[in-house]
Amino acid sequence: MYGCEAWTIAKQTQKNLEATEMWFIRRMLRTPWVAKKSNEKVLKEAHTKRSLMNKIRKRQATFFGHVMRKGKMEHIVTTGMMEG
Repeated sequence: MYGCEAWTIAKQTQKNLEATEMWFIRRMLRTPWVAKKSNEKVLKEAHTKRSLMNKIRKRQATFFGHVMRKGKMEHIVTTGMMEG
């Protein structure tokens, strides 16, 4: 997740990240592929929610707020306002 603040996440990328997160959770719980468990059951068993996308979005929002507070080049590019 290093540098996820600058990622552009399309729908397909989001689906891939969510699928990878579920794969990680199933691997940690040692749930075999042949076990017919839904994702909801696996998440309840792990006592967790899907949080990878939430963390990425939170980091992106924090970074955007940081950029907007600065008066540097990133702020100018983001807002599209130039003097003169």
